[in-house]
Amino acid sequence: MNHDRRLSDVLHVLLHLGHGNAPLTSDALAKALGTNAAVLRRTMAGLRDAGYVRSEKGHGGGWTLARSLEEISLLDVYEALGQPNLFAIGSRSDRPNCLIERNVTICLNDTMAKARALFIQRFGEVTLDQLMPDGAELGAARSLS
Repeated sequence: MNHDRRLSDVLHVLLHLGHGNAPLTSDALAKALGTNAAVLRRTMAGLRDAGYVRSEKGHGGGWTLARSLEEISLLDVYEALGQPNLFAIGSRSDRPNCLIERNVTICLNDTMAKARALFIQRFGEVTLDQLMPDGAELGAARSLS
């Protein structure tokens, strides 16, 4: 099963931006994430549009935070990425008159809705500064990796 790593990748980038004092280029960020710079720019565009990051073109340009890590929640980032699918579980729907299929679908949909609500609640409670390693750990994580 393929996993959507955009949220994890973007959180990694945002924490490095919050730790650094200089803009990071799309090329440097893309190389660290093992992706293409154009893909990175498309991914970061939602964050820029939401006002969490800025980008400057040209020499000395790159990506910087537009808000502090304390002002950005996991939910903010998740929403700026277009709310990627949380679960790969789906329901059958090819026999809508089947009572068993209907009951299974109702149960799965209800369970997924409750799980999503819990996920959204928890993501709203966590700000990015809470993900930053402490001083000793941070020294080892100076470079984007």
